[in-house]
Amino acid sequence: MKKLLICIVSLLCTSMAHAQFEQNKWLIAPSISGFNLSYSGNDKSSIGFEAEGGVFLLDNFALLLNTGINIKQEGDDVTSLGVSARYYFDKVGFYIGSKFKYDQYDYSAKADKKDATIGVEVGYAYFLSRTVTIEPAVYYNQSLTDQHFSKIGVKLGFGFYF
Repeated sequence: MKKLLICIVSLLCTSMAHAQFEQNKWLIAPSISGFNLSYSGNDKSSIGFEAEGGVFLLDNFALLLNTGINIKQEGDDVTSLGVSARYYFDKVGFYIGSKFKYDQYDYSAKADKKDATIGVEVGYAYFLSRTVTIEPAVYYNQSLTDQHFSKIGVKLGFGFYF
């Protein structure tokens, strides 16, 4: 009986997840109550907040716009604006994403710097309800101008699918 119940619950969870990754569904993924802890040769450590939003152009494939801010220990902030894409593996919630973003480094003691990065992200969308997820992810962003601005990190956010 337990095995049957586990199978039924598993099937319900996978069908719920798949229904949210269909074409023309919308996704908003703020990290407002989540956080973005990272390490790079330039910052050492930082905490950041990010918001993404977009649409599923095809089943399991979403195109997103994103914006964010990183707050560093030294008080020098980084704001960013970019575009990303995610591919969700059918019916499970695992995704892989790529991102291109433009960063503005606002230094208090020296001249500001601009940078562009390309990145890759691997995460999981765990459904708390039919439309709300918690999304842990690991990412790497490669700087196109200075290796010290490349970054590896983990983040935790929420997703709203409608």
